[in-house]
Amino acid sequence: MQNKKVLIISSEVIPYLPQNERSINSFKIPKSINDAGGQTRIFMPRYGMINERRHQLHEVIRLSGMNLVINDMDMPLIIKVASIPKERMQVYFIDNEEYFKRKEMLHDKEGNLFSDNDERMIFFTKGVVETVKKLNWSPDIIHLHGWFTALFPLYMRTYYGQDPIFENSKIVTSVYADDMNGALDAKMKEKIAFDGVSVNAPLDQPNYSALMELAIAHSDGFVMEEENIDQNIIDQIQSTNKPYLPFKNEAVESAHVDFFNANFL
Repeated sequence: MQNKKVLIISSEVIPYLPQNERSINSFKIPKSINDAGGQTRIFMPRYGMINERRHQLHEVIRLSGMNLVINDMDMPLIIKVASIPKERMQVYFIDNEEYFKRKEMLHDKEGNLFSDNDERMIFFTKGVVETVKKLNWSPDIIHLHGWFTALFPLYMRTYYGQDPIFENSKIVTSVYADDMNGALDAKMKEKIAFDGVSVNAPLDQPNYSALMELAIAHSDGFVMEEENIDQNIIDQIQSTNKPYLPFKNEAVESAHVDFFNANFL
């Protein structure tokens, strides 16, 4: 991994949000990459529940100020950054008042998905990629965590497919158990099409299975991060004949480094 660049994109990361498989992995895996001599940058949404003062977030003016068009609406992009204490890891936060000011993440207090999660996903996807382009930081591997990141493989292979900064980037999707609890806006496919991106996967009902099918079609490799993953998704992954790392009961972060080295570097 020496001097190799890995872009970590996640819906949640500790210590900024509560612990679960995604947030823990999104911290431990980049740490193991750094320990192996690699370079990482982590991106996540700046949810309203994140305490900016406690975690010392600050806006990066030179990266902020861009407007992203989401379904024919101009939405301002704000970029904030923080460093994880005692670690050589920088975390970039994608922010927007309309999409991320609320105090919950992806579900409301009753456990229902937010009605604009599809637009939030598109904004997050485009915001991360545009920021990486501004940083002029070309990743060798793009590692995704959580269904909220499922649009990245599609956009990277289509909307940003001709961008030289990502020309040699490999996309690895970490697969988790379904905790989506519902489906996104049925017009999600139309909103993606507004960007000139065609979707071959069935997105008429954008639920967890549909989003995973979309991510699988455009990713270069996969990691099974939990034991109770739907067998249909595992079968889809195996049918691609692309590299994948099966789930292991013991959490060994170095296994990810070995997987990356063996298949993508």
